[in-house]
Amino acid sequence: MENKTKHLEFIQTTINRMANNSFLLKGWVITIVGGLFAFSMNEMNYFYILISLIAVIFFWLLDGYYLYQEKLFRKLYEHVAEQPEGKIDFSMKTEPFEKNVSWRKCFFSSTMSLFYGALFTVNIIIILFI
Repeated sequence: MENKTKHLEFIQTTINRMANNSFLLKGWVITIVGGLFAFSMNEMNYFYILISLIAVIFFWLLDGYYLYQEKLFRKLYEHVAEQPEGKIDFSMKTEPFEKNVSWRKCFFSSTMSLFYGALFTVNIIIILFI
């Protein structure tokens, strides 16, 4: 049972790292977008808003990728949890689960769509009214 527990700990550590990366990305995008909004309002320059819009899209894609990876590792965790002790090989390969997890669904999940969609919408509104 020790091998199975260790393998599950390895996978859980990876899942936690993916979740932490996602959290940090959200903090970075808020900081960058807020700073660019401040610059754009100070100088009334579209350039900063366009950079902000590109940053939102880039971080949305990157955060979607981290969520996708996290879900793949959750599937691996479930798989390892069901395996008997003798079949534990400490594999961290998630390829067998790719057919069960959709990157698009991760990208357009409700939490991602609400957070990044709101930032995207604010950017568009500011572009239209400046």
